[in-house]
Amino acid sequence: MPQAATVPCQYRTGRTLGSGTYAIVKEAVHIKTGKYYACKVINKKLMEGREFMVRNEIAVLKKISSGHPHIVTLHDYFETSNNLYLCFDLCTGGELFDRICAKGNYHEPDAAGLVRTIMNSVKYIHEAGIVHRDLKPENLLFRTPAEDADIMIADFGLSRVMDEERFHLLTEICGTPGYMAPEIFKKTGHGKPVDIWAMGVITYFLLAGYTPFDRDTQHQEMEAIIAGDYKFEPQEYWANVSDTAKDFVSECLTIDPQSRPSAAQMLQHRWLADSTPHFVPDPSSPHGGPYDLLPQIQKRLDAKTRFKRAVWSITAMKRMSMLVNLSPVAAELGKNIDVYKEESEKVRLPPPQCTSTQLLPYATEMNR
Repeated sequence: MPQAATVPCQYRTGRTLGSGTYAIVKEAVHIKTGKYYACKVINKKLMEGREFMVRNEIAVLKKISSGHPHIVTLHDYFETSNNLYLCFDLCTGGELFDRICAKGNYHEPDAAGLVRTIMNSVKYIHEAGIVHRDLKPENLLFRTPAEDADIMIADFGLSRVMDEERFHLLTEICGTPGYMAPEIFKKTGHGKPVDIWAMGVITYFLLAGYTPFDRDTQHQEMEAIIAGDYKFEPQEYWANVSDTAKDFVSECLTIDPQSRPSAAQMLQHRWLADSTPHFVPDPSSPHGGPYDLLPQIQKRLDAKTRFKRAVWSITAMKRMSMLVNLSPVAAELGKNIDVYKEESEKVRLPPPQCTSTQLLPYATEMNR
């Protein structure tokens, strides 16, 4: 097996930016250039027996991310004795929902513009043979705080490079429950259509501030998703949203994945394709402009925050259960995951040296 060179570390890590299921994200600066990145730090103990997860994420991002304005770019990856490091664009503009709530106002055409940009990026991903599998507002980030900043699709940890010959046979449960398509729960096989379903949930969320299948328990939520049981209710949240927008959501939330439109087809939907924006006119507006949706959305902020916290813990359990048969120590690993992440968070780069450019044995074959 080829060996990567051991060299002095080129990065210095700083504050912790966030935490995921099996990794933490830290701010990192490239020592020579002074450029800042977001660095995903993964404890190697978490990857024992599941190295394919890191290998897969790198393969996906090398295939699609370089230079695309709305997809985070993987700039570098390396390892130390205890951790793996993946360096991405540092997105400082915040998450989608937080950005919306920080605005003074927010209208249906604003939502359509965001969805159009994201759907175009999904189309690009799908045409490259990738399915994301975890599209949700938390994975949609703005590059900078500037008002016209690019929105970016992030977190490709559950994505797959699709082999059309066999990918439809994959039946593992993965993703974030409220955004998962029926076929994932039913284990009937899934592929690119799961991202279109997630876009329907995201669009519903962007228009009302809550998800269409939100229920009191996870089991009830799963049953609602499988049955496609949702409504544009309560009326007070939807009275100021156009029927065209509702139709767009309904098209995305087609239960049968074989009948669900593609990203390219959804980009031709009137809500995104028409030159004249769709909205319900506000009679109090001097020029008959659209209603401000922000007040109603902000009412749901606290509920959304609670939902986000609950989903995070559920997602962690689901990802670990997906891996439970890969290693005899997987069950024990689940008990220690927080400990391993805390170990990674305490580490400060640069150590005396690190293995640069390649993640051996994780990524050697991709760098040949």
